[in-house]
Formats: sequence, structure tokens, C-alpha cells
Amino acid sequence: MLLELRGVTVHYRKVAALKGVSVEVPAAGLVTIIGSNGAGKSTALRTISGLVRPSAGELYFAGERIDMLPPEKIVARGIAHVPEGRRIFPGLTVEENLRTGAFLRRDTGVERDLTEVYANFPRLKERRQQWARTLSGGEQQMLAIGRALMARPKLLLLDEPSMGLSPLMVREIGRIVGEIVARGVPVVLVEQNAELALRLARYAYVFETGSVVLHGPAATLHDNAHVRRAYLGA
Repeated sequence: MLLELRGVTVHYRKVAALKGVSVEVPAAGLVTIIGSNGAGKSTALRTISGLVRPSAGELYFAGERIDMLPPEKIVARGIAHVPEGRRIFPGLTVEENLRTGAFLRRDTGVERDLTEVYANFPRLKERRQQWARTLSGGEQQMLAIGRALMARPKLLLLDEPSMGLSPLMVREIGRIVGEIVARGVPVVLVEQNAELALRLARYAYVFETGSVVLHGPAATLHDNAHVRRAYLGA
């Protein structure tokens, strides 16, 4: 497994946001985490990227323990995180935002990767000198994903990429995520749009009140009675 969470517990003060969570992510494909608000989905991603420290349990990435590392060292190891709400730099241009994603890189491939991001996101190329704050919600989401790809990640964490977008843009983001996975970048997707998440994923985890209550192949969970009733509106 590329990433392993082993019995991870996270507290916000005295409240347990994660309770002994174990998750495995292989080196290919997309793993999704679904669940209602407050289930601990975003906390799991924040813990993986080092923004939150677990109070118990261990995290391993590519065979090395990472739960005691600061966020910048986790990024340097190859984990890129697109947080909920995009979190772009509104006062920078599109291209300046993209280049911040390569801040820790010391290789010579940055310009090539920038060209590739523009090829994959032609809207960003059209707006490369535009202030990021002037982009639409969907364009800002593309920018956040493109910025993460500029880090040349070995693992991409996506937190609610469809939130607040129109149905047309949700489909576009789904297509983009599918293409990223097809190019060989493994993805952990946190998503309240369970239909989208289960369609894109190979394997899925269901979080409820900080615990894993179900996990298995995404197609199997799509047909699970509890999942259909609670998350698919069926």
C-alpha cells in the first residue's frame, strides 16, 4: 500500500474527530471517503497532510512513518492536498498561483509541467495573467487542482472538489479527476456527492461520527442498502 492509516485517533480539544480509523490506499486508482457533515472526512485528509496531529495511531507513506512530520516535509515526500474551499491565493495571478505549487521543487521540469497543466486546463491558460479572485468557482477549483499537480505528487488528496459548483461544472471536475487517475496519479477523494465519488472510485470508505462503518469496492458499496438510503437518496 502507498498510504496506510493504522488506528488513527484525532482530537479537537476533548472531542474525538477520528476514532481508531484505519484506511489503506494503493499505488494506483482512486479511493473515496464518503459520509455526512462532521463525519471526520476532512480531518482524515488534514491528518494525512500533517495539518493535524493524531493523538493515537500511525500513518505510513511509501513504507515510511509520517505522522510526526511537519506539513512541508510531507509535501516534499509527494503528498499534495487540495483543501475544501479551494484556498487559492486571490491576490496572485493564475500563473503565480500555479508556480507556488512547485515551490519546494528543485528539478528542471517545472516549465514542462506548467505547459502540461495548461494543456489539461485550457481555461487556465486563457486566464494565466488574470487575478485568481476574478475566476468563477469552477475555474478556481481547476486552479487549485492544477497548483497541486505542479508539485508532481505521488498522491493527490482532494477535499470536496464539487462543492458549490453547477451540475455542468461538477461533471467537468469529475472528468478531470478521472483523467488524473488515468495518468497514473493515485487520488484520495473526500466528497459529499456520493454518486460522483462512487462512480470515480475503485474502493470506498464510509465514515460516520469519526469511525469507519463500511468499506469495500466502490461498486459494491453503491449497491449497499445503507449507503443507498443514507447517501444516494434511494
